[in-house]
Amino acid sequence: MKLRSEMPELNGATKWLNGEVKKADLIGDKPTLIHFWSVSCGLCKEAMPNVNEFRDEYKDKLNVVAVHMPRSEKDTDIDTITKVAEEHDITQPIFIDNEMKLTDAFENQYVPAYYVFDREGKLRHFQAGGGGMKMLTKRVNRVLDEGEKE
Repeated sequence: MKLRSEMPELNGATKWLNGEVKKADLIGDKPTLIHFWSVSCGLCKEAMPNVNEFRDEYKDKLNVVAVHMPRSEKDTDIDTITKVAEEHDITQPIFIDNEMKLTDAFENQYVPAYYVFDREGKLRHFQAGGGGMKMLTKRVNRVLDEGEKE
């Protein structure tokens, strides 16, 4: 996905955990962080406390949605995904993408991966990999500041 691209519709979930959201729910009110993770990804699990802290700190200012992207057939077991999500305190909505529909819409190839969209649903920042929460925080704050100036 290129910067300034429109957020794809959140269609094609195998299942939603923690409630379902639509693109329309995420546009207009506040920016959105969509993060991709996988049960077989060690870096994702290591990063999850940071993502959760981030989610909780910004809960009034930022929408947060998780996308579970399987990396193998083994990663498609809904019970395992549910269990790992509970173990890692992933309380935000989780789009389970066993058919890779949203992954393809995002042209995403990485876990963990983070996409920050502004209020209008335009992509403003993308990063992949385990580290970089400082950069993510900086980018989210920049998008939040822009919204407050309008």
